[in-house]
Amino acid sequence: MKPSLLFLLACTAVLAVGARADKPEEPKALVQKVQELAQKATAMAKDAFSRVRESEAAQQARQWLSDSAELAKQRLVWLKEQLAELWKKTPTA
Repeated sequence: MKPSLLFLLACTAVLAVGARADKPEEPKALVQKVQELAQKATAMAKDAFSRVRESEAAQQARQWLSDSAELAKQRLVWLKEQLAELWKKTPTA
């Protein structure tokens, strides 16, 4: 999906620059405008993808913390049971 999105943004940039071109005899200016817009589009796409990755990483971290919390609760219950058993086995003075 990433290459197709970048391609779409580049095509849009070319069309936008072509529509805004004052004179078709100025290819250097047109090329420069296309390059600038393509760089901006690429930067925006990279920013969007990094946000998605950060969001996915945050979601995975929340899931890991949730799973770890549940495991910690289970181990605490087990430890409580073990201590109760140990307490019962300890002779009273």
